[in-house]
Amino acid sequence: MSTNPNTPNNSEEVDLGQLFKLIGAAFDRFFNFIYRIFKSLFSVFIWFVFFIKKHIIILVVAGIIGIGIGILSSKTSQAKYQSSVTLVQNYPIGENLYNSVGYYNDLLKQSDYKILGEALNLDEEKANSILSFEVKPVVSENQKLLAFNNYMKGLDSLAATKIEYEDFLKNNEDYTHTFQQISIESTQRSNFKSVFENIVESINSNPFFVNEQRKDIAELNQRKNALELALVKSDSLQNTYKRVLEMSSKSDKSSEIGITFEGSNDTEKTKEFDLYQSDLELRNQLVQIERNIQDKQYIVEMISNKQDSGFASTKKTLFGKKLSVKLYYGVIVLLGALIILLGLEFLKFLETYNKSV
Repeated sequence: MSTNPNTPNNSEEVDLGQLFKLIGAAFDRFFNFIYRIFKSLFSVFIWFVFFIKKHIIILVVAGIIGIGIGILSSKTSQAKYQSSVTLVQNYPIGENLYNSVGYYNDLLKQSDYKILGEALNLDEEKANSILSFEVKPVVSENQKLLAFNNYMKGLDSLAATKIEYEDFLKNNEDYTHTFQQISIESTQRSNFKSVFENIVESINSNPFFVNEQRKDIAELNQRKNALELALVKSDSLQNTYKRVLEMSSKSDKSSEIGITFEGSNDTEKTKEFDLYQSDLELRNQLVQIERNIQDKQYIVEMISNKQDSGFASTKKTLFGKKLSVKLYYGVIVLLGALIILLGLEFLKFLETYNKSV
Protein backbone atom coordinates (compact mmCIF):
# COMPACT_ATOMS: atom_id res chain seq x y z
CA MET A 1 0.00 0.00 0.00
CA SER A 2 1.45 3.37 -1.01
CA THR A 3 1.06 6.72 0.81
CA ASN A 4 1.51 10.32 -0.31
CA PRO A 5 2.88 12.40 2.62
CA ASN A 6 2.95 15.64 0.56
CA THR A 7 -0.85 15.78 0.08
CA PRO A 8 -1.73 17.54 3.42
CA ASN A 9 0.98 20.16 2.92
CA ASN A 10 -0.24 20.95 -0.59
CA SER A 11 -3.79 21.33 0.76
CA GLU A 12 -2.65 23.78 3.44
CA GLU A 13 -0.68 25.81 0.88
CA VAL A 14 -3.75 26.03 -1.36
CA ASP A 15 -5.94 27.17 1.56
CA LEU A 16 -3.45 29.87 2.60
CA GLY A 17 -3.09 31.04 -0.97
CA GLN A 18 -6.85 31.44 -1.32
CA LEU A 19 -7.02 33.29 2.01
CA PHE A 20 -4.36 35.80 0.95
CA LYS A 21 -6.11 36.28 -2.38
CA LEU A 22 -9.38 37.04 -0.58
CA ILE A 23 -7.66 39.53 1.75
CA GLY A 24 -5.94 41.20 -1.20
CA ALA A 25 -9.22 41.44 -3.10
CA ALA A 26 -10.94 42.97 -0.06
CA PHE A 27 -8.23 45.62 0.25
CA ASP A 28 -8.47 46.35 -3.49
CA ARG A 29 -12.23 46.85 -3.24
CA PHE A 30 -11.83 49.08 -0.19
CA PHE A 31 -9.20 51.33 -1.79
CA ASN A 32 -11.18 51.46 -5.04
CA PHE A 33 -14.22 52.55 -3.00
CA ILE A 34 -12.22 55.35 -1.31
CA TYR A 35 -10.77 56.36 -4.69
CA ARG A 36 -14.22 56.60 -6.26
CA ILE A 37 -15.45 58.78 -3.39
CA PHE A 38 -12.55 61.22 -3.72
CA LYS A 39 -12.89 61.19 -7.49
CA SER A 40 -16.60 61.99 -7.22
CA LEU A 41 -15.96 64.80 -4.72
CA PHE A 42 -13.26 66.26 -6.92
CA SER A 43 -15.56 66.06 -9.95
CA VAL A 44 -18.29 67.89 -8.01
CA PHE A 45 -15.78 70.55 -6.97
CA ILE A 46 -14.61 71.04 -10.57
CA TRP A 47 -18.22 71.21 -11.77
CA PHE A 48 -19.07 73.80 -9.11
CA VAL A 49 -16.03 75.94 -10.03
CA PHE A 50 -17.08 76.01 -13.68
CA PHE A 51 -20.69 76.62 -12.62
CA ILE A 52 -19.59 79.71 -10.65
CA LYS A 53 -17.42 80.83 -13.57
CA LYS A 54 -20.38 80.49 -15.92
CA HIS A 55 -22.73 82.56 -13.75
CA ILE A 56 -20.23 84.88 -12.06
CA ILE A 57 -21.77 88.02 -13.55
CA ILE A 58 -25.26 87.10 -12.31
CA LEU A 59 -23.93 86.33 -8.84
CA VAL A 60 -21.95 89.57 -8.62
CA VAL A 61 -24.98 91.58 -9.71
CA ALA A 62 -27.11 89.75 -7.13
CA GLY A 63 -24.61 90.60 -4.39
CA ILE A 64 -24.56 94.27 -5.40
CA ILE A 65 -28.37 94.39 -5.49
CA GLY A 66 -28.47 92.84 -2.00
CA ILE A 67 -26.05 95.43 -0.63
CA GLY A 68 -28.16 98.16 -2.21
CA ILE A 69 -31.27 96.75 -0.55
CA GLY A 70 -29.39 96.74 2.75
CA ILE A 71 -28.38 100.39 2.39
CA LEU A 72 -31.93 101.38 1.50
CA SER A 73 -33.34 99.34 4.37
CA SER A 74 -30.98 100.90 6.93
CA LYS A 75 -32.05 104.40 5.84
CA THR A 76 -35.79 103.84 5.60
CA SER A 77 -36.56 101.19 8.24
CA GLN A 78 -37.61 102.04 11.77
CA ALA A 79 -34.75 102.53 14.23
CA LYS A 80 -34.10 99.66 16.62
CA TYR A 81 -32.39 99.84 19.99
CA GLN A 82 -30.93 97.14 22.15
CA SER A 83 -29.90 96.89 25.77
CA SER A 84 -28.77 94.10 28.06
CA VAL A 85 -28.35 93.41 31.75
CA THR A 86 -26.38 90.73 33.60
CA LEU A 87 -28.07 88.85 36.43
CA VAL A 88 -26.59 86.67 39.16
CA GLN A 89 -28.63 83.76 40.50
CA ASN A 90 -28.50 83.39 44.26
CA TYR A 91 -31.06 80.61 43.85
CA PRO A 92 -31.50 78.15 40.95
CA ILE A 93 -34.06 80.30 39.14
CA GLY A 94 -32.57 79.79 35.66
CA GLU A 95 -35.27 77.51 34.32
CA ASN A 96 -37.97 79.89 35.57
CA LEU A 97 -36.12 82.81 33.95
CA TYR A 98 -35.83 81.06 30.57
CA ASN A 99 -39.50 80.05 30.68
CA SER A 100 -40.51 83.64 31.46
CA VAL A 101 -38.48 85.02 28.55
CA GLY A 102 -39.98 82.38 26.26
CA TYR A 103 -43.45 83.40 27.45
CA TYR A 104 -42.74 87.07 26.70
CA ASN A 105 -41.53 86.21 23.19
CA ASP A 106 -44.65 84.12 22.57
CA LEU A 107 -46.81 87.12 23.53
CA LEU A 108 -44.83 89.27 21.07
CA LYS A 109 -45.38 86.73 18.28
CA GLN A 110 -49.11 86.81 19.03
CA SER A 111 -49.05 90.65 19.21
CA ASP A 112 -50.72 90.37 22.61
CA TYR A 113 -49.24 93.61 23.97
CA LYS A 114 -51.96 94.04 26.57
CA ILE A 115 -51.06 90.81 28.41
CA LEU A 116 -47.36 91.56 27.96
CA GLY A 117 -47.86 94.98 29.53
CA GLU A 118 -49.68 93.42 32.48
CA ALA A 119 -46.91 90.82 32.93
CA LEU A 120 -44.16 93.46 32.93
CA ASN A 121 -46.17 96.25 34.59
CA LEU A 122 -45.96 98.46 31.47
CA ASP A 123 -48.55 100.45 29.60
CA GLU A 124 -49.64 98.99 26.27
CA GLU A 125 -47.74 101.63 24.22
CA LYS A 126 -44.40 100.72 25.80
CA ALA A 127 -45.15 97.01 25.51
CA ASN A 128 -45.93 97.56 21.81
CA SER A 129 -42.46 99.04 21.26
CA ILE A 130 -40.66 95.86 22.39
CA LEU A 131 -39.47 93.67 19.51
CA SER A 132 -37.80 90.70 21.18
CA PHE A 133 -36.28 89.22 24.34
CA GLU A 134 -33.18 87.05 24.60
CA VAL A 135 -31.46 85.30 27.50
CA LYS A 136 -28.13 83.49 27.42
CA PRO A 137 -25.50 82.40 29.95
CA VAL A 138 -22.40 84.46 30.67
CA VAL A 139 -19.76 81.78 31.12
CA SER A 140 -16.14 81.31 30.08
CA GLU A 141 -14.39 78.09 29.12
CA ASN A 142 -12.52 78.18 32.42
CA GLN A 143 -15.82 78.36 34.33
CA LYS A 144 -17.13 75.40 32.33
CA LEU A 145 -14.05 73.40 33.30
CA LEU A 146 -14.52 74.34 36.97
CA ALA A 147 -18.19 73.29 36.80
CA PHE A 148 -17.16 69.97 35.25
CA ASN A 149 -14.53 69.46 37.95
CA ASN A 150 -17.06 70.15 40.73
CA TYR A 151 -19.53 67.77 39.10
CA MET A 152 -16.94 65.00 38.89
CA LYS A 153 -16.07 65.41 42.58
CA GLY A 154 -19.66 64.58 43.48
CA LEU A 155 -19.55 61.24 41.63
CA ASP A 156 -18.08 57.95 42.76
CA SER A 157 -14.94 56.75 41.00
CA LEU A 158 -16.78 54.17 38.85
CA ALA A 159 -19.35 56.64 37.52
CA ALA A 160 -16.69 59.33 36.98
CA THR A 161 -14.77 57.15 34.52
CA LYS A 162 -17.80 57.04 32.22
CA ILE A 163 -18.32 60.82 31.98
CA GLU A 164 -16.51 62.83 29.30
CA TYR A 165 -16.22 66.62 29.23
CA GLU A 166 -18.05 66.85 25.87
CA ASP A 167 -20.94 64.76 27.22
CA PHE A 168 -21.11 67.01 30.29
CA LEU A 169 -21.39 70.12 28.10
CA LYS A 170 -24.12 68.55 25.94
CA ASN A 171 -26.22 67.64 28.97
CA ASN A 172 -25.54 70.80 30.97
CA GLU A 173 -28.40 73.25 30.48
CA ASP A 174 -27.63 76.93 29.83
CA TYR A 175 -29.88 78.07 32.66
CA THR A 176 -27.76 76.30 35.30
CA HIS A 177 -24.94 78.85 35.04
CA THR A 178 -24.82 81.47 37.78
CA PHE A 179 -24.57 84.52 35.51
CA GLN A 180 -27.21 85.18 32.87
CA GLN A 181 -27.60 88.03 30.40
CA ILE A 182 -31.00 89.34 29.29
CA SER A 183 -31.16 91.40 26.09
CA ILE A 184 -34.13 93.43 24.84
CA GLU A 185 -34.66 94.93 21.39
CA SER A 186 -37.12 97.81 21.11
CA THR A 187 -38.17 100.70 18.91
CA GLN A 188 -37.86 103.03 21.93
CA ARG A 189 -34.74 103.60 23.98
CA SER A 190 -36.23 104.95 27.19
CA ASN A 191 -38.01 101.97 28.75
CA PHE A 192 -35.25 99.39 29.20
CA LYS A 193 -34.53 100.04 32.87
CA SER A 194 -38.14 99.61 33.95
CA VAL A 195 -38.49 96.41 31.91
CA PHE A 196 -35.38 94.87 33.45
CA GLU A 197 -36.46 95.86 36.95
CA ASN A 198 -39.92 94.37 36.41
CA ILE A 199 -38.44 91.07 35.15
CA VAL A 200 -36.19 90.86 38.22
CA GLU A 201 -39.04 91.81 40.55
CA SER A 202 -41.31 89.13 39.07
CA ILE A 203 -38.67 86.53 39.96
CA ASN A 204 -37.90 87.97 43.41
CA SER A 205 -41.61 87.84 44.25
CA ASN A 206 -42.11 84.25 43.12
CA PRO A 207 -43.86 82.50 46.08
CA PHE A 208 -41.82 79.31 45.84
CA PHE A 209 -38.45 81.06 45.89
CA VAL A 210 -39.63 83.50 48.57
CA ASN A 211 -40.50 80.53 50.79
CA GLU A 212 -37.11 78.90 50.09
CA GLN A 213 -35.41 82.20 50.89
CA ARG A 214 -37.25 82.45 54.21
CA LYS A 215 -36.24 78.92 55.22
CA ASP A 216 -32.60 79.45 54.22
CA ILE A 217 -32.27 82.71 56.11
CA ALA A 218 -33.91 81.15 59.20
CA GLU A 219 -31.44 78.25 59.06
CA LEU A 220 -28.47 80.60 58.66
CA ASN A 221 -29.63 82.69 61.60
CA GLN A 222 -29.88 79.57 63.76
CA ARG A 223 -26.35 78.58 62.80
CA LYS A 224 -25.20 82.13 63.50
CA ASN A 225 -26.74 82.05 66.99
CA ALA A 226 -25.14 78.67 67.69
CA LEU A 227 -21.72 79.97 66.62
CA GLU A 228 -22.10 83.12 68.70
CA LEU A 229 -22.96 80.98 71.74
CA ALA A 230 -19.95 78.75 71.04
CA LEU A 231 -17.78 81.85 70.72
CA VAL A 232 -18.97 83.10 74.13
CA LYS A 233 -18.13 79.73 75.68
CA SER A 234 -14.76 79.77 73.96
CA ASP A 235 -13.98 83.19 75.42
CA SER A 236 -15.09 81.96 78.85
CA LEU A 237 -12.83 78.92 78.50
CA GLN A 238 -9.89 81.11 77.58
CA ASN A 239 -10.48 83.30 80.61
CA THR A 240 -10.71 80.22 82.83
CA TYR A 241 -7.48 78.88 81.40
CA LYS A 242 -5.72 82.21 82.02
CA ARG A 243 -6.87 82.23 85.62
CA VAL A 244 -5.62 78.68 86.10
CA LEU A 245 -2.23 79.66 84.69
CA GLU A 246 -2.07 82.69 86.99
CA MET A 247 -2.91 80.55 90.00
CA SER A 248 -0.36 77.96 88.95
CA SER A 249 2.30 80.62 88.59
CA LYS A 250 1.61 81.97 92.04
CA SER A 251 1.66 78.57 93.72
CA ASP A 252 4.70 77.50 91.68
CA LYS A 253 2.91 74.25 90.84
CA SER A 254 2.26 74.81 87.18
CA SER A 255 3.73 71.44 86.28
CA GLU A 256 0.98 69.68 88.18
CA ILE A 257 -1.97 71.67 86.81
CA GLY A 258 -3.39 71.45 83.28
CA ILE A 259 -6.61 71.30 81.35
CA THR A 260 -6.87 68.38 78.97
CA PHE A 261 -9.29 67.79 76.13
CA GLU A 262 -9.88 64.77 73.95
CA GLY A 263 -7.51 64.85 71.02
CA SER A 264 -5.30 62.52 69.06
CA ASN A 265 -4.06 60.98 72.32
CA ASP A 266 -4.89 61.04 76.04
CA THR A 267 -1.84 63.06 77.02
CA GLU A 268 -2.40 65.97 74.60
CA LYS A 269 -2.86 69.23 76.50
CA THR A 270 -4.63 72.29 75.19
CA LYS A 271 -2.38 75.32 75.02
CA GLU A 272 -3.18 78.98 74.53
CA PHE A 273 -2.50 78.70 70.78
CA ASP A 274 -5.00 75.85 70.39
CA LEU A 275 -7.70 77.89 72.10
CA TYR A 276 -6.86 80.86 69.91
CA GLN A 277 -7.08 78.73 66.76
CA SER A 278 -10.47 77.39 67.83
CA ASP A 279 -11.69 80.93 68.49
CA LEU A 280 -10.40 82.10 65.10
CA GLU A 281 -12.15 79.24 63.30
CA LEU A 282 -15.45 80.11 64.97
CA ARG A 283 -15.10 83.75 63.96
CA ASN A 284 -14.30 82.78 60.35
CA GLN A 285 -17.41 80.61 60.21
CA LEU A 286 -19.43 83.48 61.62
CA VAL A 287 -18.14 85.84 58.91
CA GLN A 288 -19.01 83.30 56.21
CA ILE A 289 -22.53 82.89 57.52
CA GLU A 290 -23.00 86.67 57.62
CA ARG A 291 -21.97 86.77 53.95
CA ASN A 292 -24.38 83.96 53.10
CA ILE A 293 -27.21 85.81 54.81
CA GLN A 294 -26.47 88.92 52.75
CA ASP A 295 -26.36 86.87 49.53
CA LYS A 296 -29.74 85.34 50.33
CA GLN A 297 -31.39 88.75 50.72
CA TYR A 298 -32.19 88.71 47.00
CA ILE A 299 -33.22 85.72 44.89
CA VAL A 300 -31.70 87.28 41.78
CA GLU A 301 -29.71 90.49 41.43
CA MET A 302 -28.74 92.82 38.61
CA ILE A 303 -24.98 93.33 38.62
CA SER A 304 -24.68 95.35 35.40
CA ASN A 305 -27.18 97.89 34.09
CA LYS A 306 -25.32 100.70 32.32
CA GLN A 307 -27.42 100.71 29.16
CA ASP A 308 -30.63 102.27 30.45
CA SER A 309 -31.26 104.11 27.17
CA GLY A 310 -29.94 101.34 24.93
CA PHE A 311 -27.84 101.59 21.78
CA ALA A 312 -28.78 101.56 18.11
CA SER A 313 -29.01 98.00 16.81
CA THR A 314 -27.44 97.81 13.34
CA LYS A 315 -26.73 94.09 13.22
CA LYS A 316 -28.73 91.13 11.93
CA THR A 317 -28.18 87.47 12.76
CA LEU A 318 -27.54 84.97 9.97
CA PHE A 319 -26.54 81.36 10.74
CA GLY A 320 -25.66 82.42 14.28
CA LYS A 321 -23.38 85.27 13.14
CA LYS A 322 -23.92 89.00 13.61
CA LEU A 323 -23.73 90.86 10.28
CA SER A 324 -24.24 94.45 9.25
CA VAL A 325 -27.52 95.21 7.46
CA LYS A 326 -25.75 95.74 4.11
CA LEU A 327 -23.79 92.50 4.34
CA TYR A 328 -26.82 90.62 5.62
CA TYR A 329 -29.01 91.49 2.61
CA GLY A 330 -26.06 91.03 0.26
CA VAL A 331 -25.54 87.46 1.47
CA ILE A 332 -29.29 86.72 1.46
CA VAL A 333 -29.78 87.86 -2.17
CA LEU A 334 -26.56 86.15 -3.28
CA LEU A 335 -27.62 82.84 -1.70
CA GLY A 336 -31.08 83.21 -3.22
CA ALA A 337 -29.63 83.71 -6.72
CA LEU A 338 -27.27 80.75 -6.22
CA ILE A 339 -30.13 78.46 -5.18
CA ILE A 340 -32.23 79.52 -8.19
CA LEU A 341 -29.35 78.91 -10.61
CA LEU A 342 -28.65 75.52 -9.06
CA GLY A 343 -32.33 74.65 -9.41
CA LEU A 344 -32.34 75.59 -13.11
CA GLU A 345 -29.18 73.56 -13.67
CA PHE A 346 -30.79 70.57 -11.96
CA LEU A 347 -33.86 70.87 -14.20
CA LYS A 348 -31.60 70.87 -17.27
CA PHE A 349 -29.89 67.74 -15.99
CA LEU A 350 -33.28 66.02 -15.54
CA GLU A 351 -34.33 66.94 -19.10
CA THR A 352 -31.05 65.59 -20.48
CA TYR A 353 -31.39 62.40 -18.44
CA ASN A 354 -34.99 61.93 -19.57
CA LYS A 355 -34.01 62.24 -23.24
CA SER A 356 -31.16 59.74 -22.82
CA VAL A 357 -33.53 57.23 -21.23
